[in-house]
Amino acid sequence: MLIKTSQGAFVIRWGILGAGGIAGSVCHDIALSTGSVVTAVAARDAGRAEAFAARYGAARSYGSYAELLADDDVDVVYVATTHPYHREQALLAIQAGKAVLIEKPVCLNAADAREVFDAARAAGVFAMEAMWMRLNPLIRKAAALVADGAIGEPRWVRAEFGAGLPFDPAHRLYDIANGGGALLDLGIYPATFAYLLLGRPEVVTASGELAATGADDTVAMEWSYGGVPRAHLWCSVSTAAPDQAAILGSTGSITLEGVCRPWSMTLHGPDGRTDFADPLAGQGWGYGPEIVEVERCLREGLLESPLIPHTETIDILEVLDTARAALGVAYPSEQLSV
Repeated sequence: MLIKTSQGAFVIRWGILGAGGIAGSVCHDIALSTGSVVTAVAARDAGRAEAFAARYGAARSYGSYAELLADDDVDVVYVATTHPYHREQALLAIQAGKAVLIEKPVCLNAADAREVFDAARAAGVFAMEAMWMRLNPLIRKAAALVADGAIGEPRWVRAEFGAGLPFDPAHRLYDIANGGGALLDLGIYPATFAYLLLGRPEVVTASGELAATGADDTVAMEWSYGGVPRAHLWCSVSTAAPDQAAILGSTGSITLEGVCRPWSMTLHGPDGRTDFADPLAGQGWGYGPEIVEVERCLREGLLESPLIPHTETIDILEVLDTARAALGVAYPSEQLSV
């Protein structure tokens, strides 16, 4: 049950699983919303959870995830742990009757994601992947411009995202046992960009280089539609990249500076050039739109967001599954079947 303020507005009460960096960034932006409050946080280290709760104003902290899931004052659980734990923890939250926002990737692979979403639907609770990029105003504007024919027929998409991190086998992005690798942490953004503009590809080819740990370090994907290549997507843990994306059309183009959270966008169309700035610049870490979307969906009694539908989340993971299979990458905690 959502709590009602003295002004009559309903407030969503959040429970946070995990006390890492991404959890902190999202909690910072939850605090900027008048429709949400962080009620509780849980981590395997009780001291870390307590410190996190004090920093972000949570009323309670727990040294186990089970305690948080049993808290009746939590409406929605944000799963902010590392990738291999998303499936199990999301299923436990769903079994406890909690709505869930699951950090991207929602699961290690499409089969696990389908299991989570099916469980949520069967239990009658809301579930959504925290793919904040899909709710970014400039990304949504780019998709709307393409749909409205602003660049004519879309012909070609390119997007690159590289971290430029030196090799460290203990770093999460290089740790295959912890779901590390370029595709799930970085490549999911270019893939989402191309999917939003072109839809699901008919053919996916992938090549790349593995790190010494066996994690995918650098990956290039080509997506084809109707036998014609239409997208080139690139990601890398070890190599830096300009962090740019573009879509070229028959009568114009759109370029974005920044892939997952663009800070500017330029439309070159038949009528000339139009520049767009990030309307949310200076307003938190960029997670505000996904928080507002969760609030809206819960208030309207929706089981999934029409802006991040379950089928499309699964589609993108199936594409990434195909790319990983081509590279021979599988996580120790999964049985990948493509």
